[in-house]
Amino acid sequence: MISVNDFRTGLTIEVDGEIWRVLEFQHVKPGKGAAFVRSKLRNLRTGAIQERTFRAGEKVNRAQIDTRKMQYLYANGDQHVFMDMETYEQIELPAKQIEYELKFLKENMEVFIMMYQGETIGIELPNTVELKVVETEPGIKGDTASGGSKPAKLETGLVVQVPFFVNEGDTLIINTADGTYVSRA
Repeated sequence: MISVNDFRTGLTIEVDGEIWRVLEFQHVKPGKGAAFVRSKLRNLRTGAIQERTFRAGEKVNRAQIDTRKMQYLYANGDQHVFMDMETYEQIELPAKQIEYELKFLKENMEVFIMMYQGETIGIELPNTVELKVVETEPGIKGDTASGGSKPAKLETGLVVQVPFFVNEGDTLIINTADGTYVSRA
């Protein structure tokens, strides 16, 4: 058991039989009434995001998530195949379970597979990934880094807003937490 006062971003908890990852939290001490913790949680099984309020000092179960380093191999219809780097064991995950993460996955990319009591519940991406621009409007001479942005389609199908100086063929560093442009690689 863990107190909600000890919440940290990335912590995994079990509430109402579901496994949640803490995305954001805020301790609130109103002038009148009891203190509470406002949190934003992601369901690791369904990917749904929920805002939830806990009373200060309330106890929740901590979910022990095991991770295994695996390599993304390929898509097989609606299934995506991952291979354990040590044992060469392969597992398949349905596309709906990793819908958000698919925007950043490339073949042969190494990720962590999250397991809870033997059940595969999803994948954990690195903080940033390098993806190549496959389609964007050409830059115009005189454009600067701070002068606005344009959409760029990346090799995985993800569309991000990038500065005007980014061209097709450039490799970009993308933040996987919110899918935003960080810099050129």
